[in-house]
Amino acid sequence: TDAELDAFDVVCRRLAGFNPRVASEWVDGYLTALAAGPRAVQLDEAVVRMVGDDFERTFADPDDAAQARLALGARMKVLGQHLDPQALLDDPESLRLQPLVSLWDEAAREDLVRNQGVSAAAAAAMTTGALWAEGFFDALLEFESDWQPPADADEAAREVFAELLAQVSVLMLPEDHAEFKAHVERGWKDHLPTREDLLDEACIAIQDLRLWWLDHAPRPAPRRVEPTPGRNDPCPCGSGRKYKKCHGKGA
Repeated sequence: TDAELDAFDVVCRRLAGFNPRVASEWVDGYLTALAAGPRAVQLDEAVVRMVGDDFERTFADPDDAAQARLALGARMKVLGQHLDPQALLDDPESLRLQPLVSLWDEAAREDLVRNQGVSAAAAAAMTTGALWAEGFFDALLEFESDWQPPADADEAAREVFAELLAQVSVLMLPEDHAEFKAHVERGWKDHLPTREDLLDEACIAIQDLRLWWLDHAPRPAPRRVEPTPGRNDPCPCGSGRKYKKCHGKGA
C-alpha cells in the first residue's frame, strides 16, 4: 500500500543518517536479492547483515524499532510475493517484480545540478536502476556463500546463472563501457534499449534466477545415522552390559 511504501521510505531515510549508502532504492535491491536467493532469510538476519548495528543506533526506542521492522518486513513480504515460484512457473513470461527505483533523464539530472547543488559529474552518474542493482549485488557479496552454484551444477547451468546475473549488473554500467556495448549488441539486435528496457530485462532475469535456484537448490549434507545395536549386543556406551539391559531399555 502507499502507507507501507511511505513507512519503508521513512525507515530508509532515517538509516541513512548513520549509514550514507542506505537509500530506499539500494535497500529494495538488497532485499530483492534475498527474496530471489536459495534460502529464506529472516528479517532479523537481513537487517544485521545489511546495516549492522546502524539499525539499533537509529531506532533505539523498542516501539520505534518494532515499527521499523514492520515496514521492512512488509516490503520483504511483497518481494516474496513478486518472486513466488509457483506464480512464476504458472506465467514465466509475465513481469511480476516491481522494483522501487528512480527514473532518471536529462531533465532530472539538470534539476539535481541546478536546484540541489549536485555536481555535474555526480548527476551524470545517476542512471535508472543503477543504485537498485548496486544494492542487489551488495547482498550477493554479503551472502556470498549462499550464492555459490552447487557443485553438481553442470557447465550449461552455470553459464545460464552467470548470464542472468550479467543482465542485472549491466544496470550499473555507463553506456560507453565496453561490457555495456557488448551486452546491447548481443541481446538487443532489433533496437537500442532504453534504461527502462534494461531494468525490465533485469527484473525478468531475477525472476529466472528465483526459478534457477528452485532447480539447483543446495542439497543438505547427508546425515550419518549409526546402526542401532541388537538387543543382546554389548551396549556401545562401554558399560559391559547388554544393550537391552543398559541404554536399550524400553527399545
